[in-house]
Amino acid sequence: QVQLKESGGGLVQAGGSLRLSCAASGSIFNIRDMGWHRQAPGKQRELVARVTACVDIKYADYVKGRFTISRHNAENTVSLEMNSLKSEDTGEDYCQEEVVEGLWSAEKDYWGQGNKVTVAS
Repeated sequence: QVQLKESGGGLVQAGGSLRLSCAASGSIFNIRDMGWHRQAPGKQRELVARVTACVDIKYADYVKGRFTISRHNAENTVSLEMNSLKSEDTGEDYCQEEVVEGLWSAEKDYWGQGNKVTVAS
């Protein structure tokens, strides 16, 4: 009933920048947490950045000072600006949004299909 559409991944040289975007559509009353999770080859999926409905923000230690997460409630969108990219940033990035579909509904997690980020040295 809710779909997440991701965009912005690709191939970039080390030191470059990419911007990821994720927009939710469907039955949406409001959205609580929004975030990005990365799965590197052979590794578990881990949190990269998260922003709450109160605009409290958490970053993984290795991206602090390089990445900026933003939410745009009017468009049901979360974005991630990635600067000074390193080879360790290579992986599959997944958008996650915690959606309340109605006034009396509990929140429910939705996930994007994944967005490949490759950083070349």
